[in-house]
Amino acid sequence: MKEIKAYVRTDRVNDIIQALEKAGVNGMTLIDVMAVGANIDPQNYKFSMSLVERYQKIAKLEIICRDADADRYVGIIRENGTTHSKGDGLITVSDVERLVKVRNGAEGEEVL
Repeated sequence: MKEIKAYVRTDRVNDIIQALEKAGVNGMTLIDVMAVGANIDPQNYKFSMSLVERYQKIAKLEIICRDADADRYVGIIRENGTTHSKGDGLITVSDVERLVKVRNGAEGEEVL
């Protein structure tokens, strides 16, 4: 199994989620986060007194999926998330060693 984490522009999230759901993703996590650093979009950053830095509001999507689906989902995120501008985001893909459902203790791909 794989865990996909995508850090994307907030204004692209709806298109990304709709495309992922159409492709069969039936569960994901969406988190509001702030990006700080050199790779943020200079057109969309704000100044924060508490961070004493420039920041850009972005969205973080997390998906756990079968190995066979990971490349397809990454492609969907990239295709629907890009504006071809600096600050479009990042996607990471990691191995999942173990997945356990809290409610009933089911494990592995049957949880998906």
